[in-house]
Amino acid sequence: MKKILILTARTGEGENVVGAHLRRALEHLGSQEARVEVLDLFDSCYGRFDALLVRGFRSIGALGDFNGLARVRDALRDVLRSQEPDIVISTCALYGLFLADIYRGGRTRDFTLISLVLETALDDSPWPRIPSDYFTVTNEAMAGELMAAGVAEEKIKVLGFPVQPSFVKKEPEADLPDLAHGERPRILYLINSARKKAPKLLDRLLEHPEWDVTICAEGDEDMEQMARARAATAPDRCDVLAEGRNLPRLLRRHHVVISRAETGLVQEAIAARCPLVTPKIGSKIEEMAISLLTRANAGVRAEKPREVTDWLERAFRDGGRLAALWRKNLEPLGQPDGAVNFARFVLEQAVPSTIVPIPELRALPAPVMNGKADLAVMARRLRRLPKKLLLCDLHTHTTWSDGKLTIPEIVDFYGQRGFDCLCITDHLCDPKRLLGRLVNLTGLVIPPGELADYFEAIEREKKRAWAKYDLMLMTGVEFNKDGYTAKTSTHLLGVDLKQPIDPSLDLKSLIAEIHAQGALAIASHPHEMKSHWGKDTLYLWEHVEEYAPLLDAWEVANRDDIFNPVGLRKLPFIASSDFHKPKHIHSWKTVLYCEKEAEAIKHCIRVNRDVSLTLYRDHRFGLEEHPLPLPALEDLAEKSG
Repeated sequence: MKKILILTARTGEGENVVGAHLRRALEHLGSQEARVEVLDLFDSCYGRFDALLVRGFRSIGALGDFNGLARVRDALRDVLRSQEPDIVISTCALYGLFLADIYRGGRTRDFTLISLVLETALDDSPWPRIPSDYFTVTNEAMAGELMAAGVAEEKIKVLGFPVQPSFVKKEPEADLPDLAHGERPRILYLINSARKKAPKLLDRLLEHPEWDVTICAEGDEDMEQMARARAATAPDRCDVLAEGRNLPRLLRRHHVVISRAETGLVQEAIAARCPLVTPKIGSKIEEMAISLLTRANAGVRAEKPREVTDWLERAFRDGGRLAALWRKNLEPLGQPDGAVNFARFVLEQAVPSTIVPIPELRALPAPVMNGKADLAVMARRLRRLPKKLLLCDLHTHTTWSDGKLTIPEIVDFYGQRGFDCLCITDHLCDPKRLLGRLVNLTGLVIPPGELADYFEAIEREKKRAWAKYDLMLMTGVEFNKDGYTAKTSTHLLGVDLKQPIDPSLDLKSLIAEIHAQGALAIASHPHEMKSHWGKDTLYLWEHVEEYAPLLDAWEVANRDDIFNPVGLRKLPFIASSDFHKPKHIHSWKTVLYCEKEAEAIKHCIRVNRDVSLTLYRDHRFGLEEHPLPLPALEDLAEKSG
């Protein structure tokens, strides 16, 4: 197994985003031969101040004075000792300087160092002074600058900007209306800058009844509320998204994007051949990014709302001749396969190793448990695999609702900790209830129109989770049926769902639909909670006699709460973390003794035999939250004996 470490930093040039793109590309090409770890040590050591520190110490680091950033350097030394990577990919020049300091004085390193240079100009950058094995750059101009600065030509590889691997996938041109035949222009407006001007700009966009506008508020609740209020005046031609989750698809399906000229977004717009109109330039880096488009006549800078709409009027005039020209001029600039090219190059550099492929998970048809005969059939099936202890968490949340980690990030988080089964259960509200309709506007639940995309996003991760971590990933939903009081509110988990279910169904019909898919219906935090903020959901417990025969299990423990009344009723139980952010890993979990197979896990919970709970404590996570330099760890070990 080839171990690849990607070092990123949140400095405004897209390093963290690029790190995630590279990981997906590497795991796609080398799913059975590569283990990829992405680390932002600046964030681990300094939290929300990391970007300011990185920018502030660029010049100091270039001079070799690491007193202000010694914690990151020492953390990097510790990571290299513990992980022993075959390849290290650095997206930030400071990491290269740290490595030069760590391996000074003739010390040899046993990994290949690849520097990924994202900048479009060197200026006073320390990249040329870094003792890297290879420098990968986005274009020939940067390659020329590195050679002029003394870097050997054979060390430089021009591979393009690593945009999302999904840009390689071709979508039919029919998805984009043909303006030449009088079809409606589509405009994507990302409110990620010039927020004070956003209301006025949106008003001017909506003054054109022939334009369709999609607005993405980029997680800004105030901007989202403002956009929804204005979109309500033109519901047939204006759509509002809380976040642009599938940006490649959005860019491909619009004629123009209005956005800040961030390096990564500019490159993704180029890859999608979607011309960019930018209302604000926030840095020298953004200035260089938009100049790339303006020189090619493939985008414009328009700072005032009137200038933006004036340019759009010109672009869509005469059957969209100017918009078509912009789109044509983008084609030679883009390299949609940049991340895939980079991944191929990296895998070629890794030292070959013996690979033991993990067998594909056997799929068994979902059983319908109607009697002893069915139980006997299930028992015969389960004899094929040995029983073992399985550490499970069946109640977790991601950025699809109110969680802090993306689906790939939560898979890595649990996989690296040796979990056997994980079910992602993001919130889905009942749109027939007033509170459900209101919560649907917050961006804290699965958007009603994106439920199928949510299922697809989890499905894409299942193979990687199994191949990389031996982790069984299940698709789930936490159905929220919230009333005005705790006793009229219900949260219901559907575990191992195969397809979306209408959340507006009444509770008993919802349970029946869950069971029709062979999935589990579990009462979520059914009793009073004491340990964390949140409204109690007591409806199922208030009607326990009615619903106990219908449900497969009840949460007897949720995060730090233990619901003694549930245990005293001897109801089938599980324990879950109700995971929203990393610190929630410290919580109650379910331990099963059964075969590591989806049907076996569900059967074990249904019959509630060989089920136990454990209070999980992750000491490794504690170090990640409060990293100590290696000498400090050694001193701590000596003091503790």
